[in-house]
Amino acid sequence: MSTTTETEIDVRALPPGSCRNVIFRAIADLGDATALVVAAPHDPAPLREYLAVAHPDEFDWTYVEQGPDVWRVRISRVAG
Repeated sequence: MSTTTETEIDVRALPPGSCRNVIFRAIADLGDATALVVAAPHDPAPLREYLAVAHPDEFDWTYVEQGPDVWRVRISRVAG
């Protein structure tokens, strides 16, 4: 049985203008047994759309929490 390691980035705590670079860097660093949880004050659907276009079929996206105060999504690399 494999264990997945999760890292969480709470964009609400990041300086304005820095969250995109922090998230993209963390996504690029995802390995097979790691996941990134992104916490945001709104639905991060634009990030999902970006991943679908820029990296089709490379990442899995699961909503962990869907508002109203915080949205959390788990992003993991698709094995392959």
